[in-house]
Amino acid sequence: MTQLLPSLAELDNHAETQPEFARWRTGYGPFVHAPETQAAVFRMAHQLVQAQLQPDLASVYRLLHAIDRLGSAGLWLVVHMTYARRARLDGSALAADDFKLTPEGHTGGSLNMVPAYAGYLALNALTGSTRGWLMGQGHCVAAIEALNLLTDNQPVEQAQVYGDGEAGINRLLGDFYGYHQAPDGSPSAPLGSHVNAHTGGGMAEGGYLGFAELQYAHLPLPGETLVAFLSDGAAEEQRGSDWMPRWWRAEDCGVALPVMIANGRRIEQRTQLGTHEGLEGFRQHLSRCGFDPITFDGRDPAAFVCVLWEMEQRYARRIEEKQRGILSYPLPIPYAIAETVKGFGFYGAGSNAAHNLPLPCNPRFDEASRELFNAHAGALFVPQEALEAARALMRQSRHGRPAERDNPLASRRPAAPEMPPLRYQDKACSPMAAVDEFFTELTRANPALRPRVGNPDELASNRLGGVLAALKHRVVEPESELEAVDGKIITALNEEAVVSACLANQAGLNLVASYEAFCVKMLGAVRQTLIFARQQKEVGRPAGWLGWPVIATSHTWENGKNQQSHQDTTFCEALLGEMSDMVRVLFPADHNSALALLPSIYSARGSLACMVMPKRERPAIFNQDQAEQLARDGAIVVEESPGNDAVLLIANGSYQLTEMQRAAVRLKEAGLAYRLVYLQEPGRFRAPRDRWEIDALAADGVAERLFPERMELRVLLTHMRPEVARGHLWPILPDARRNSVLGYRNRGGTLDVEGMQFANRASWANVLAACARLLDVPRTALLKPDEAAAVAGKGDPRVLR
Repeated sequence: MTQLLPSLAELDNHAETQPEFARWRTGYGPFVHAPETQAAVFRMAHQLVQAQLQPDLASVYRLLHAIDRLGSAGLWLVVHMTYARRARLDGSALAADDFKLTPEGHTGGSLNMVPAYAGYLALNALTGSTRGWLMGQGHCVAAIEALNLLTDNQPVEQAQVYGDGEAGINRLLGDFYGYHQAPDGSPSAPLGSHVNAHTGGGMAEGGYLGFAELQYAHLPLPGETLVAFLSDGAAEEQRGSDWMPRWWRAEDCGVALPVMIANGRRIEQRTQLGTHEGLEGFRQHLSRCGFDPITFDGRDPAAFVCVLWEMEQRYARRIEEKQRGILSYPLPIPYAIAETVKGFGFYGAGSNAAHNLPLPCNPRFDEASRELFNAHAGALFVPQEALEAARALMRQSRHGRPAERDNPLASRRPAAPEMPPLRYQDKACSPMAAVDEFFTELTRANPALRPRVGNPDELASNRLGGVLAALKHRVVEPESELEAVDGKIITALNEEAVVSACLANQAGLNLVASYEAFCVKMLGAVRQTLIFARQQKEVGRPAGWLGWPVIATSHTWENGKNQQSHQDTTFCEALLGEMSDMVRVLFPADHNSALALLPSIYSARGSLACMVMPKRERPAIFNQDQAEQLARDGAIVVEESPGNDAVLLIANGSYQLTEMQRAAVRLKEAGLAYRLVYLQEPGRFRAPRDRWEIDALAADGVAERLFPERMELRVLLTHMRPEVARGHLWPILPDARRNSVLGYRNRGGTLDVEGMQFANRASWANVLAACARLLDVPRTALLKPDEAAAVAGKGDPRVLR
């Protein structure tokens, strides 16, 4: 640490004059306070008193003494959550039938998180300020749940079930990996295997390692502080986290405190950071990336308190030096590395077995394992009188500040934005132009809402030139008028990193635009956010962040020139599999239909939208009234020619609508009846999977009005893979014998739009061939002989252009 620390002799003298320091200094249970940590505590205690955050030194030491006991009890409870059916609060040994038939738990990582989270709680208590927390390794939730129970930091539904002493603790043990279900099939316990909506203060599941690393710097606003607990295994896999100093700015970012739990092991092998050379190499790497690494004892709650305090002091000094012109961006971002062993505090620490079940066998059936459990858990036991005194001290420290479960980052609800005027067009233009003008004006009209744009491609190429000119790329050294130190556009050729910047900006306005094929790399991060927000809705605490779109442009059908790697409809198909009340999958066909959607997207709370739309100029098809009706209903009748045995043509996608219109001309010329419907939002017409998804469906009567039962012959031409579309849309495609679905068939290469359509049997001519089959007429009734030959793969495809 940067300042001179007291010597061992000075610490001895201090212990003689401060009995509370002497009492804490002796340690407790598994916690041994190294001389370096003692010195750091000495200095921190004096600073807290000097800052008038604590009345005297003894108060600091008393609270740290209490945290030792709470931490040891937390370790004790974590191992019981893995192995035990019941706990004995008198400390007596467990018998065989006190253990679970099938123990389960990510025990080692959870044990490592106990001193970390205990240190976080202690710092809040010592400073009277509630910070937010984020945990990348969400499978370590047992540590959070255990300490939240011990410190009365549970949401109301958990407090009701688990908050009544020994009986409540036993219910907690039974519910942890208990797999109990409600009548509707959902988990019935307010507890999970990962961070979820019941976890007090949680804001992300952390089930997919690496995303917390990409999000933590973008989460807090100025005046807020976030403690981010990170995984050493994820650090080896996710390089985008190295760029956080490039993005952090004091003017629009709060303090973010990354703390890596360096326990040296993945599930079944040692990490690179599990060696001295690997750890030292990582420190050097962090320094080269602009971080200020600090290593410390990750086995001691007090060491966590001190390092978090020191990190905040370093932030403050660097911000001051930046204001005085001594430093410039990127500022050295403090980064703490907690050196520990996997499963510290219990049998098997440091072994591969520590990850999940550290004991050799199940203690319910194995006497030797039972003896090991009782011996090692017994060393962690805290007598009830001492534990209650520690809990009382923590409760007392919470007076006048929010509980950690209510930290501001976990309860975002920014003000509703003021919407800009909508300027509809009556001429051909890029649908992306609607987004460009709208978002530029939206951010200008709402200066209090921090804007973020995630950009893994080229904004200018994706027709977002106005956004680029107004918000600019965020860089350290601007090289053009489109770059700025305070730019709002996060640009990197890493789709996960840029979408994470927006997913983390839950207090502001966001926009992500990418080539459709490369959106697939964003899917895991987007899905985690959707799942967590859905859980929040289901428990009655819906997420309050403002909705925004991920735009998949430069899409499959207009990206033929770039080979099949750029031709992929997976992203929208995968998001159709998510719950429709959490993400809208939209296919605006022109400028006006795109524009009409944007106010509802940005007015929504706790939900996203996927907009699949062209960047090239497209004809103006819908006027203002039609575009707004399309936004409300999800589909609209484009044209029809009445008559018997009418074919219902359904277009889904801008280029698909053009092909359907061309096919409709031939049907009309042949004197055949048809109706052409444009399907902009397929999720409105699916079968609902639960009661919340019902609210996302089209209004009563809309489906029957647009897709009347009497029109049995149906052809859908979709942007997506036809099998996926058919599966989701079976309610409007009820009889596979009397309908046909065309779309992307995984065919591509270096082709133009027409070539892509022909290669995938998704052109206007293929639509007519499908109509001929359903009408039981020869293809030549609707196609010329050379066109029919081309469709059959026996002619020249150029005749279809």
